[in-house]
Amino acid sequence: MTLAPGSPVPDVFSPAKIGNVTLRNRIVKAATFEGRCPEGRVTDELIEFHAEYARGGVGMTTVAYLATSPEGRTDRHQYHWGMDDGGMLRKLTDTVHAEGAAVSAQVGHAGAVANSTSNKMPAMGPSRIPAPTGMSLTKACTEADIDRIVEDHVRAARGAAEAGFDAIEVHFGHNYLVSEFLSPKLNKRKDAYGGSLENRARFARRIGRAVRDAMGDRIAVTIKLNMDDGVPGGFWIDEAVQVARWIEEDGSADALVMTVGSSLLNPIYLFKGDAPLHEFAATQPPVIKLGMKVVGPRMFKEYPYTDAYMLDDARQIREAVSLPMMLLGGIVDRPSIDKAMSAGFEFVAMGRGLLREPDLPNKLMADDRRRSLCVHCNRCMATIYSGSRCVLRDYVPPIPARG
Repeated sequence: MTLAPGSPVPDVFSPAKIGNVTLRNRIVKAATFEGRCPEGRVTDELIEFHAEYARGGVGMTTVAYLATSPEGRTDRHQYHWGMDDGGMLRKLTDTVHAEGAAVSAQVGHAGAVANSTSNKMPAMGPSRIPAPTGMSLTKACTEADIDRIVEDHVRAARGAAEAGFDAIEVHFGHNYLVSEFLSPKLNKRKDAYGGSLENRARFARRIGRAVRDAMGDRIAVTIKLNMDDGVPGGFWIDEAVQVARWIEEDGSADALVMTVGSSLLNPIYLFKGDAPLHEFAATQPPVIKLGMKVVGPRMFKEYPYTDAYMLDDARQIREAVSLPMMLLGGIVDRPSIDKAMSAGFEFVAMGRGLLREPDLPNKLMADDRRRSLCVHCNRCMATIYSGSRCVLRDYVPPIPARG
């Protein structure tokens, strides 16, 4: 909860615990899909990607996106739990630990965001809804599908623990499958998983309890939960407050990571800043590229960027629960970090700022006047399938011609 007047603001570089895991500081590398698992193979490039953040000073780095189920991948070039990783995930966790950081595995099911064409499996949804990447409609989950996907989350948690991960981040956001169930816009079911908020949240709560029951305190569990889908008729902050309370009552999570937006319907709502429509379209197959010319301007809307832009909404969750919480969104310097700490958030999560400067935590520790070099152009979004990176990081300006 918000700090009482006069209480000292925690130092972001002081150790803190999530569940039974102690982090050396309170800065977490947010999950940003790396694009370094060709055909689902865990690679040395993926390991180095996270080792660089560990060397750069984060308390914990988050590996994304490790799908719970084969049909739940956004693309076939992703690992899913059940594949043989040849010991590479253990190599990844050992490497990050050797650099002094903890490491979390983001687990979830992409639902309608999955690419059914690439995966050669139908995308899943709470109802039959468009799955744009595969140019298809989803298969509406049966109760048997729901039961299987709950168990797939348990299998993912066990796999993460066996591979040496310190924590998992269970993905209930961005209109991936669980978030689709939460959304009244996307969930049109008439059974026990549709209609009222209690019913729409049933799938999420089953997953949370099943993971906790199976794992106990063997691995820390964080849950990433949408506050606002960013689309009319979608999941909204008032409902998110109640779902966060239920998660706390269920004992499912050791910490909450609040987020916003819909990878399905409104992706820039999460990021704020520029909408790199042309760069993103250039990475797509011809049919999707053509479609983006028609719907892209409506889907890739621009939203003004401000530092700590999720703080006001996340405060409403902070006031409702006593669980530790991570603030995501526009964490770029000590003032934005200290604002989060003063508002009662125990951790901060960074994404684009660390893509731009993997050693930003070390720089902030050395100079509290330092600010991230990220300009929020969001052109990193267009690199997710070729190896996520900041396109400005290695940019060398051309040498002007001599006149």
